[in-house]
Amino acid sequence: MAFGWRKNERANRISGERTLTACWRWHSAIANFQWRVYHSEIRSQRKIVSAERRCNVCEATARLSNQHATSVRSPDPTIAAAVDVRIMTSRWTRKDLLGLRELTAEEINFVLDTTDAFKQVGTREIKKVPALRGKTLVNFFVEPSTRTRTSFELAAFRLSADVINISATTSSLTKGETLKDTARNLEALQADIIVLRHSSAGAPQFLASRLKASVINAGDGAHEHPTQALLDLYTIRERRGKIAGLHVAIIGDILFSRVARSNIFGLLKLGARVTLVGPSTLVPREFEKLGAEVSHKIEDVLSTADVVNLLRIQHERQRREYFPGLGEYIRLFGLTKERAKLLKPDCLIMHPGPINRGVEIDSEVADGLQSVILDQVTNGLAVRMAVLYLCGGIAT
Repeated sequence: MAFGWRKNERANRISGERTLTACWRWHSAIANFQWRVYHSEIRSQRKIVSAERRCNVCEATARLSNQHATSVRSPDPTIAAAVDVRIMTSRWTRKDLLGLRELTAEEINFVLDTTDAFKQVGTREIKKVPALRGKTLVNFFVEPSTRTRTSFELAAFRLSADVINISATTSSLTKGETLKDTARNLEALQADIIVLRHSSAGAPQFLASRLKASVINAGDGAHEHPTQALLDLYTIRERRGKIAGLHVAIIGDILFSRVARSNIFGLLKLGARVTLVGPSTLVPREFEKLGAEVSHKIEDVLSTADVVNLLRIQHERQRREYFPGLGEYIRLFGLTKERAKLLKPDCLIMHPGPINRGVEIDSEVADGLQSVILDQVTNGLAVRMAVLYLCGGIAT
């Protein structure tokens, strides 16, 4: 049995590594030892350098965001003259997305900037990221939907979330269960995000105040449709490079349109000029209180519009006739091929869908070069990915 330095020498011969010297040589050995930098220490140093690089990237991203924010100005010129709006929201702090009326211009721009990153995901060969892995999303659609429900479902799949689709006809609502009880049961099943479309205005707010899960408004009655407005704003900014200073005409059934209301709130907050066009029964003067202009003659607006957003007649929400018939509506407010000649060459033609061809818009115009209707659908997927990512809690 070997003791002291002999044991160390033997270990040195076997392993090829220098081992601890005997106790009586301890102090001199420590003083003269040439300490090596082992791989574990190198990896730690690399991690520190990598972390510093990530911090530098984050700082650069923040600088770019602040540079982008310098172009955002208050819609009110008097406020813009007094206060230079240069503050960019650096964090998303909202659990729910219920409408654009409650969002600030900085929060809206933050969602649009986040959308830029997620739109790039759609151009990859593998169109999937693990941002919401382990999260469960419930598409709870009490009203019928094709584009919105499919877009939310595909957005959740792209973010690696688990998705459950529930409609009114397949839920216990048909048995008399209340909306609150249905949602509480979904939350008891560990649902993290509930995307709700309901015929009653205020239903998403009702659930958001009672649930810990995130609630995203996919359209509530004639109140708001925030993600549709966000994708409209994103499409305009993508194609025109800005929103502030543009003249946007929204034509059609404004009174019963949740898309119109969300667009009005978002466009005005980002500095656009908004004109509402339609019959006086569907576009009352009360909308001027929101800051929008009202016109009852489409020809007076088309020549100066930078963007034309057409809305369908919401027959399912009307309790009576608000105009004599479709023939008269088409004659006075339909965007026909002849009326489209009044538009500026770079004017964008938009429609949230579904399109009633030959009523609010002719087929030739809907499929023309100025139409960005399909771009709206594409951008809607990226916008909803951004909304799910932010409200899902990953970014906060």
